[in-house]
Amino acid sequence: MNIKLVRATVDDAELIWKMQIEAFAELLEKYQDYDTNPGSEPIEKVIMRLKQPFTYYYLMFVNEDIVGAIRVVDKKENSVNKRISPIFIIPKHRNKGIAQLAISEVERIHGEDGWELDTILQEKGNCYLYEKMGYRTTGKTEIINDKLTLVFYEKK
Repeated sequence: MNIKLVRATVDDAELIWKMQIEAFAELLEKYQDYDTNPGSEPIEKVIMRLKQPFTYYYLMFVNEDIVGAIRVVDKKENSVNKRISPIFIIPKHRNKGIAQLAISEVERIHGEDGWELDTILQEKGNCYLYEKMGYRTTGKTEIINDKLTLVFYEKK
């Protein structure tokens, strides 16, 4: 399978926002983390991020289908990690290795070292993916509510 990442612009904000709502709906319902879940963000937050000079949103294409998006925060500073936040695949395209390919591609584009991200500790599949990709837990966690804890990862 080939994946193509295309840098998004502000014109793509509504598309990204709609995919984000769809992609995170199940987790939002499960964990009820309305203050932190990308599925409950207003479109204005996506627009604001797209306008940041250090934000790189990429639309993910498999064949001609848009299957999700990934956001990279890259301030281009040596002492500051790059960050993936968020990455999402719409439900009908999950479990095909797309996220792994997308992460590999953004690491190729932005450099393989100095990355961080966080995910839901209770979502073992997400944790497995990031660990398989070489990310290691930092030891930091953040309890969001009685159902959800964030776990933080980095890749040196």
